[in-house]
Amino acid sequence: MKKIVIANRGEIALRIMKTAQKMGIKTVAVYSNVDRDAPHVRFADEAILLGDAPSVDSYLVMDKIIAAAKQTGAEGIHPGYGFLSENATFAQMVKDNGITFIGPKPHAIKVMGNKLAAKEAVKDYDIPMVPGIEEAITDIDLAKKIAEEIGFPILIKASAGGGGKGMRVVDSLEELPEQMDRAISEALAAFGDGAVFIEKYVTSPRHIEIQVLADNHGNVVHLFERECSVQRRHQKVVEEAPSIVLTPEIREAMGEAAIKVAKACDYVGAGTVEFLLDGDKNFYFLEMNTRLQVEHPVTELISGLDLVEQQIKVARNQKLEFEQKDLSINGHALEIRVYAEDPLDNFMPSIGTLSTYVRPSGEGIRVDDGYEQGMQIPIYYDPMLSKLITYGKNRDEAIQLMIKAIGDYKVEGVSTTLPFGQFVCEHEAFQSGNFDTHFVKNYYNPEDLKNQFSEEKEIAAQIGLRLYLESQKNIKTPKKIPSNWKKNRI
Repeated sequence: MKKIVIANRGEIALRIMKTAQKMGIKTVAVYSNVDRDAPHVRFADEAILLGDAPSVDSYLVMDKIIAAAKQTGAEGIHPGYGFLSENATFAQMVKDNGITFIGPKPHAIKVMGNKLAAKEAVKDYDIPMVPGIEEAITDIDLAKKIAEEIGFPILIKASAGGGGKGMRVVDSLEELPEQMDRAISEALAAFGDGAVFIEKYVTSPRHIEIQVLADNHGNVVHLFERECSVQRRHQKVVEEAPSIVLTPEIREAMGEAAIKVAKACDYVGAGTVEFLLDGDKNFYFLEMNTRLQVEHPVTELISGLDLVEQQIKVARNQKLEFEQKDLSINGHALEIRVYAEDPLDNFMPSIGTLSTYVRPSGEGIRVDDGYEQGMQIPIYYDPMLSKLITYGKNRDEAIQLMIKAIGDYKVEGVSTTLPFGQFVCEHEAFQSGNFDTHFVKNYYNPEDLKNQFSEEKEIAAQIGLRLYLESQKNIKTPKKIPSNWKKNRI
């Protein structure tokens, strides 16, 4: 491949283009009319307009993206994450048009894109799974029977999607009918598929995922784990690698399980196998994400590998250049997702213009973004501004560097989750490693953040007043000299 289309926008489009450029590959950006002047459009060698701002008129129109590849002579399409990245129909269309899809085979996307199908695919590989029913249900009486068998609390989950949509925790039999109806309705609205299933709700879980990489020649390796337990609304906001709680033995067992999951669906390329880890450090298979993850930079930093480069090499039918024994963890990496959201108002989206946008920089600091000062935050897409990543020789160093980087990140014009990221990094539970997926519910209170802001403003005001008074002492007023200008007038 000498030219590829990046079927995405923002930071991930720009990030893929930079690796492609490093590999000597020309890039084609696709964009909506609201993204006409976006950095990823200007960075690409060529750019093709897809349509109006809404995703359904632009980034989700498969025919237009394939037409863009044909028009520009591109041999491959990289979907990034989100949009069409896990759409088996799109992957098949790309293949049918003689273009290389830089990702897994359509079959793997289809199987792992459905949680029930994924569980069915791996059930013969001796991979631990959360107790529950492995088929879609809508019958409330059957749901009650299953719930009583496995015991409350239970979790109702949409079969066809993720991101917390169509997901409900149920604590009692009385709540079940209403929560079941809500989950089905939400799943239908979000994914066009109301199928849900029931499993035991693991209390105080940690969310651990394993990065896998596979080629077309039967070689599969894992690139260790990422800890993704700090979440809001079931979506990750802080990620790190490695996890502070995994022993070498558990890490090896989870890595082997992830490789088995990849082999179960004949996976190729980069993918992520997600697990829950309970309080006794038992792990359970959740699902597989058949794409590049938002949080992939932390894995890149501890492994020394460029995952986008590996994806492209696999798509070129190259063999992996390393084996599992060649891989090791070096240092610690931490990532904060910086969203245009107000952490003081239940993380509601914050729309506006970036009147000030100054990135932090320095050794061990990485910013993946797709915005610049003066740009507007469009209402049509995910409100993530950037990913702020730090790397240190150990976890403490990465955390302290993150706190400094957050302080150096200047964003005005919209509210962001940077203050929340600082709150997490400075919290004793996070620093000690004693936290789980309930971190936000257990520890975060917007009032605490408001009080922190008030204290900081008061301190800043006091410092400003002190500096002003000191400066007044040092200013010398010139001695008054009589003027004879009236006498000297002509």
